[in-house]
Amino acid sequence: MNWQQTNRDHSQLQGTLESNKKRMLDLKQMSIQLDQKCQDPCKDTVEIKPTTGKDCQDIANKGAKTSGLYYVKPLMAKEQFLVYCEIDSFGRGFTVLQRRRDGSVDFNKDWVQYKEGFGYLSPDDTTEFWLGNEKMHLLSTQSSIPYVLRIELTDWVGNKKYADYAMFKVGAEVDMYRLTYAYYYGGDAGDAFDGFDFGEDPSDKFYTSHNGMQFSTSDKDNDKFQGNCAMQDGSGWWMNRCHAAHLNGKYYQGGKYTEKDAGESGYDNGIIWATWHSRWYSMKETTMKIIPTSRITAGDGQQTGGVKQFGGL
Repeated sequence: MNWQQTNRDHSQLQGTLESNKKRMLDLKQMSIQLDQKCQDPCKDTVEIKPTTGKDCQDIANKGAKTSGLYYVKPLMAKEQFLVYCEIDSFGRGFTVLQRRRDGSVDFNKDWVQYKEGFGYLSPDDTTEFWLGNEKMHLLSTQSSIPYVLRIELTDWVGNKKYADYAMFKVGAEVDMYRLTYAYYYGGDAGDAFDGFDFGEDPSDKFYTSHNGMQFSTSDKDNDKFQGNCAMQDGSGWWMNRCHAAHLNGKYYQGGKYTEKDAGESGYDNGIIWATWHSRWYSMKETTMKIIPTSRITAGDGQQTGGVKQFGGL
């Protein structure tokens, strides 16, 4: 009986040994394959276009025909940086400052993150990002050539509207990246940057305008409110007391949201453009992009298949 048990144990051990040998061979083969992969040179799968310039219009002027990732170096910049250029068939080169697409990027960031930028730049224009306040300052103030800021909005049923602002600039960090523009240049989304009368107070429009406002984040409060607009909304923006336009707000699926959805503060904290939809409607997609004023009207209003074309949208 003991002899039979010993024989069975020996057989089991022999089987385990053979199994372990096979595993060792498999692991060795896998190790060889991984080692070979490590020896291969890294291949960058992100295509960066070769043309460079001081902004995307400069790049388009040099012959670039397709949208994508390019390096730019504004006149006062110490080094070049990556941007997404939206280049259309009319030779316009928009430098994109902000994208909201799907809520995949959290815009609840601190001062340094908004200064340097966050999110992801993709060559196929499918990702969300904030280019960075310092880069926006360098781009928008680099010469006497004025820029137009174009804001493009898409709601949750596919409607698209836009608003343009002439002589757009973002000030230096010492001035808290102050937003300034000369006037509303036009568009069909309405002038939410000029504030909105919500019917709650005679001063609504004045205290929700954005021209001349400094940038605020939860850790650096520069707004006109006794509280902290950026903290209660969970995002950075050129806050007043607080806003009629807020493109860095919380992403709400479906668009409509309520005070209860907004959490403890109960304030309107979505992606808002009050002159189109209400403060309790959050946009599906937004774009902020700039172009020299002399180029903004080229191609506007051209019809293709009955749909007004705006760059990559």
